[in-house]
Amino acid sequence: MSDKQEASQTDPSQTEVPKTDMAETGERTTEVDRPAEDHSQDLRYEHDPKGPLGQLFAPVAGYGVTGSSFFRPSVTEEYPFEPARVMPRYHGRHQLNRYEDGLEKCIGCELCAWACPADAILVEAASNTPEDQHSPGERYGRVYQINYLRCIFCGFCIEACPTRALTMGHDFELAEYTRLDDIYDKDMLLAPLPEGAVAGPHPMVEGFSDKNYYLGEVTGPTEEQVEWVREHRPDDPSLKTAKPVKYQDEQTTKGSKEDEQ
Repeated sequence: MSDKQEASQTDPSQTEVPKTDMAETGERTTEVDRPAEDHSQDLRYEHDPKGPLGQLFAPVAGYGVTGSSFFRPSVTEEYPFEPARVMPRYHGRHQLNRYEDGLEKCIGCELCAWACPADAILVEAASNTPEDQHSPGERYGRVYQINYLRCIFCGFCIEACPTRALTMGHDFELAEYTRLDDIYDKDMLLAPLPEGAVAGPHPMVEGFSDKNYYLGEVTGPTEEQVEWVREHRPDDPSLKTAKPVKYQDEQTTKGSKEDEQ
């Protein structure tokens, strides 16, 4: 007898078990039945049972959060009956600013339109003339439009502006009834006149250059500017509130000297 035959006789795992045919017997051989394990203890939601005091207040335990909120300050905002609070650097509606004498800060460079990733700004520049001076320098923004259906309020336009002519305020109520009303023109974006200023167009402060304007040396209109507006536009409403400012001789000659250099 060989070794394999001896191992098969001694080892029961090596012995062949005859297969039963279900078609012949009609029964299926099953394994030994084992007692079912009780998993009810593992399926409980609360492993640590409550004590008598916890069971007593269990029906009203959820009202504890509600009761504690009664003594906290209210966080509800009464908008629109009260204005909403926004952060100081909130990006709201755009504004085209003016200088203290009433001239516009926009010089029509179109850098804001080039910087806009949504193509929401349209600028068309025109040349300033002695009879039609809207801003210091050579050009001004004749056409200025912002399409708020495209604007994403990223602020790239105000970063690109070299004269701080374009800024963003806190006004966020821009809902309109028609799509056309969401395209703001220059008249809708221009800031109100500073106190005591006279509306443009009018000549620059005599002896000043555009650099003096950019440096903030203009503090108000001169008597010559007010008289020029009174002569060319006698019905201008800003003449009633205009407050001429007298500049020192040293300050007015400063700009002309810099231009000569």
